[in-house]
Amino acid sequence: MKKIWSKQLKPGEKWSGNIGRGKYIRFKALGEDANVSLLLYNMYDTSERYNMPDTLKAQYTSRLTRGNVLMSDNGRVLAGIVEDSLGWHDTITGYTTRAMTDEKYGKTTYQEKQNEWLRCGEENFRIELVRNNMSARDLVPCVNLFSKVYVEEDGSMHYEKGHCTEGASVTLRTEMDVILIVSNTPNPLNPSGEYPAVPVIMEVYRAPQTELTDKCVTHRPENFRAYENTWDYLNLLH
Repeated sequence: MKKIWSKQLKPGEKWSGNIGRGKYIRFKALGEDANVSLLLYNMYDTSERYNMPDTLKAQYTSRLTRGNVLMSDNGRVLAGIVEDSLGWHDTITGYTTRAMTDEKYGKTTYQEKQNEWLRCGEENFRIELVRNNMSARDLVPCVNLFSKVYVEEDGSMHYEKGHCTEGASVTLRTEMDVILIVSNTPNPLNPSGEYPAVPVIMEVYRAPQTELTDKCVTHRPENFRAYENTWDYLNLLH
């Protein structure tokens, strides 16, 4: 595979950009208990974006791993997970807020700490949405890569500390031209009293054409139908 771009996401850092169809996006954790929150939007029509409820109910799961896809609210596949060393990525806890961050880790401001102030996922997402001609109205539930959160019979949610080890990785393959927004901020349920500071490397590679026998396509009948919707859309678009 030929690497065409890479970036290290520092703790608290955010990033957004356009990534075309047929690319691998590989995330690698450089420490334990990493968390990267991400959002996906159709590059040409941002009213189409990652839809958490449709993604989960169509695949009969509350977590994501290899073979799962990130579906849009139009029943199409924005990206599929083609490699995963962990087997579990969180979809249900969302992102951190300013109030949550101040209460848990102590209040900080840019004026006092400059680039060392503690950032939250919501503010990072809002800033990058504006940079991509969107607004807070376009903020939706995110995917938290590297985090494992499970639900007990009584409905309580639990974060599994130590799930992500140094060197853990997950790779997405884009199936549409997308806007990707990422925030290297803590999982809301991470119990640590200190702000988690784990850098994560992002790398983009060219990917081969998705085949009918691909695990993401064959994972469930609903996946195949979502790919059919995607291919129909792309054939008419290009």
